[in-house]
Amino acid sequence: MIGAGNGGQAMTAHLSQMGCSVSLYNKGYERIRLLNQASGIRMTGSMHGVGHPQLITQDLAEAVRDTQLIMVVTTADAHRQIAEQLIPLLTDGQIIVLNPGRTGGALEFRHVLDERGRRRIYVAEAQSLVYACRIIRAGVVRIIGVKTHVPLCALPNCDTPYVSGSLRKLYSCFVPAANVLVTSLENIGAVFHPAIVLFNAATIERGQRFHFYHDMTSRISDFLEKLDRERLEIGRAYRLNLVSASDWIVKAYPGTPGQSLCDRMRANPAYSGILAPETLFTRYLFEDLATGLVPFVELAEVAGVRTPLMRSLVDIGGALLGTDFWKQGRTLEAMGLAGMNRSQILEFVNQ
Repeated sequence: MIGAGNGGQAMTAHLSQMGCSVSLYNKGYERIRLLNQASGIRMTGSMHGVGHPQLITQDLAEAVRDTQLIMVVTTADAHRQIAEQLIPLLTDGQIIVLNPGRTGGALEFRHVLDERGRRRIYVAEAQSLVYACRIIRAGVVRIIGVKTHVPLCALPNCDTPYVSGSLRKLYSCFVPAANVLVTSLENIGAVFHPAIVLFNAATIERGQRFHFYHDMTSRISDFLEKLDRERLEIGRAYRLNLVSASDWIVKAYPGTPGQSLCDRMRANPAYSGILAPETLFTRYLFEDLATGLVPFVELAEVAGVRTPLMRSLVDIGGALLGTDFWKQGRTLEAMGLAGMNRSQILEFVNQ
């Protein structure tokens, strides 16, 4: 397990409780120190129990040695660095799954490995993180909800049956996707996160806490649906019939009541208690602009699709944070797609 944040701790606790031998790696020493002091990782909320990982370490080589499955559970803007660090440590036949890949995660990760000749490694991405979860304190993670439907795809596409088959005993929620454009373009976090943060920027800077989803308003949700229509149009350009953001909530969390996107965001029990970030320097901007909206726009340009709302959010977010996301984000070049037209991209992801 690479990453000891919310998702990494939840996944480590769950899998180790299931009887898997799990090694947990985190680059920051303090979190490793606190977890080693705790007696396992305890799950509360919708899941209960204590998982005892075999190893909790800051040594990446030690963590991945002799492992069959490497779950990367970090922010997507760390994927390239992790891929580069793993190159000398990998052995043929290992499976790497990005949880999640966000937009183009498997493309970028695979591109880094291929550039260094590491082709006998399986690389896949999940469309979203299995768990809605938050760390309560060191060694305690609250599982707010667990998704029942998470698309998964490998790159190249022909590896998907092997990867999904290897994961079936661990996660029944993983459903094979047609190609990595499906898992990438159904990155719903890129639709939800940046816009909500930017429209509440002053509130966040003043330190006024609010519930990120349950305090949704009808006008902001209307904007999110307009933004989502741009994403759906990109999908159509690549011959994909993507799920709308509103329908995705019900698909990921069956039984969520409500007819509109606003109603479903307010009523989804898996979103209960999730507070807005305390600062504008949050992954909801740095990750979701750089590895969400930027690659959306890059793929849209190749297909001749206009994305004015996506572009405006990247520009505004960049100006607010003093960051050029168009240069630092996940570009076509970073994903190994530079110079390809739409047909060539489709051929590449479907091989």
